[in-house]
Amino acid sequence: MAPKQLHVAIVASPGIGHLLPVLLLGNRLVTHHNLRVTVLSVITTDTSSAVYDLLTSFTTNTTLSVIRIPAANISSIVHPDAKVVTRLCVMMRETIPAIRESIWSMDSHPHVLIADIFSNESWVIAEELGIPKYAFVTGSAWFTALFAYSPVLDKQVVGQYVDLDEALEIPGCKSVRPEDVVDPMLYRDDETYGVYLAQAIDVTLADGMLINTWEDLEPQSLDALRNNPILRSVVKHKPVYTVGPISKPYEPTVLKNEVIEWLDKQPKRSVIYVSFGSGGTISVEQMNELMFGLEMSRQRFVWVVRPPSGKGSDSSFFKGGQPSGPDGPCGYLSEGFLARTVKVGLVVPSWAPQPEILNHPSVAGFLTHCGWNSTLESITSGVPMIAWPLYAEQKLNATMLAEELKVAVRPEVLPTKKVVGREEVARMVTDLVEGENGKAMKVKVMRLKEDAEKAISENGSSYISICKFIEDCLSQIQ
Repeated sequence: MAPKQLHVAIVASPGIGHLLPVLLLGNRLVTHHNLRVTVLSVITTDTSSAVYDLLTSFTTNTTLSVIRIPAANISSIVHPDAKVVTRLCVMMRETIPAIRESIWSMDSHPHVLIADIFSNESWVIAEELGIPKYAFVTGSAWFTALFAYSPVLDKQVVGQYVDLDEALEIPGCKSVRPEDVVDPMLYRDDETYGVYLAQAIDVTLADGMLINTWEDLEPQSLDALRNNPILRSVVKHKPVYTVGPISKPYEPTVLKNEVIEWLDKQPKRSVIYVSFGSGGTISVEQMNELMFGLEMSRQRFVWVVRPPSGKGSDSSFFKGGQPSGPDGPCGYLSEGFLARTVKVGLVVPSWAPQPEILNHPSVAGFLTHCGWNSTLESITSGVPMIAWPLYAEQKLNATMLAEELKVAVRPEVLPTKKVVGREEVARMVTDLVEGENGKAMKVKVMRLKEDAEKAISENGSSYISICKFIEDCLSQIQ
């Protein structure tokens, strides 16, 4: 007998980039589909205040249930220099007992378990409960195809991916240039590569995949995942559900902060917004070139500044100093920059209300690291981009935005390979704000925004896909 109300548990690995889409998906399942949803959020000792604020916001303003689970201490298991993917996967594996205890102690056990791709090992709990298990991919369908196909490529490719002359062929999909592969694929002799391959295999063992995209955005990759004989066999003929765009909605508010008040005073479509996401940092040298490039462009800007890291073109995830110091951004920006740009620019330390900024009429473009959450927020706000990828799958996203969707410009050389000079920064910013190319991209991104709104509306493609997911879940537990 089917339950009166389907209860879905979703496991979220640490980090706002994973947690935010999980919370938004859970909230959509509750508010639009009348499901009961419990999010199990793994929290580390260095979890940022932004994550706690996010959790508090959702538990206060929604009917979503959230359980905070302290992450296991992995200091004696993983080397301090281990990469993020390795640390996350080991942390989630070692936290399984706490996740299990939380689920088993619920007043009623969930009927379905969803886990993000770093939390695959929690599926053992679903098997213990005898309930279906699903993977939630918070990236694109193109990334999903590359990810799932990676174990096959591992057997075909000789040497390092980045040394290849030919693009990587993904059956039914746009090929992937060697320089665009995701970070864990860069060094095959690194332990992270093995962790990544294990993740890819685990994902195909789920009863299906939920992907944060929509039909009109990625028709080719979605068709390949569902219908290409080779790729479909790789994912074990499991269903693929589009549930996107899942991005933080813009919610107008009477209360305004400093950034919005500053934007209110600027002309329509005149400001470039610069942010590298919740964890991205750039080198001191690159920060200087970006700074002088913004100044040379003579365009208005809002720049979310975090401490730099490394030298040259080095970029990283969660490196650098503390986000706030005694001098704030002045401590790592060249002397005089703030004074010289006081009439045209606003520098914000560490964090800014991104959806509110992107939806402001004075914003013309977004210089972004191309994280999938930021990418979707920009598209759903109708804002074209300067694609500046740093880590993870962002190079893949940048290529899609610039070459396929044509809603972004990007540097001639990847920022991870070479410092982007001030002249090129100035040229891209000016082109986006004042140029004909910027206007053309604005038209294209507005069409994508409309498509996105249709997808999540009632009877839209993603709404229907979620309904099919619920129907399939019910059929498995009757």
